[in-house]
Amino acid sequence: MLSLLGMLIPVCECGNVPFARGLMMRGLAPAEAMTFLMAAPIVNPIVIITTHAAFGWDAGILVARLVGGYVIANLIGWIYSKHPDPDAILTQRFIATCERVSHEYGTPTRRSLTQFLVELRAVMPALVIGSALAGAVQVLVPRDVLLEIGSNPVLSIVAMMALAMVVAICSNVDAFFALSFAATFSPGAIVAFLLVGPLVDIKMLALLRTTFTTRTLVGVVAVVLLSSFAIGIGVNVFV
Repeated sequence: MLSLLGMLIPVCECGNVPFARGLMMRGLAPAEAMTFLMAAPIVNPIVIITTHAAFGWDAGILVARLVGGYVIANLIGWIYSKHPDPDAILTQRFIATCERVSHEYGTPTRRSLTQFLVELRAVMPALVIGSALAGAVQVLVPRDVLLEIGSNPVLSIVAMMALAMVVAICSNVDAFFALSFAATFSPGAIVAFLLVGPLVDIKMLALLRTTFTTRTLVGVVAVVLLSSFAIGIGVNVFV
């Protein structure tokens, strides 16, 4: 059910992180929050509409993106639900924040303001740093290098996944960016781009680092990349 929460709360991936942090402060398990975080940037009505506007039903890109995002989110949630110590996947700073907020008393307005200030201090620096890194990489990494391998059905997937991680485009509009590569790259590569970008780009990882440990994020990135690669290969083979 948490995988479908984005259908009711269609917030981009940047807004989903403070929302999920708030849910964990109210008692949601880390694995459950992670399931929401991985699904919501893809499984939401705005992304469905924009992806359809860009690609329609061509090559199964829209369906592969939605099903792939749903499967990856639930796979990650299931993996971390088996963790023997759920708090170990969270940073000590976030755990301390949860404890501080849980002991906050006063009117609902005061508690809401307190949590707003906590999230503002935690998320804004990460968002600025992540966006700066993404911008720097876009300038320093020649896009022509990636385009040269676009004709290879396997390497094109790897190239588009790498591109997705560095360009850091909002999932609400990334389909139109990917459309510009549709004539050069395979459908599987486009699907891999549309899966990886909203989940583990540089900006998103900087935001997730405010809550989850580095070791946890390494595991998440590995699952997302391997799953997206497999889905991309499947699209190229069967579509």
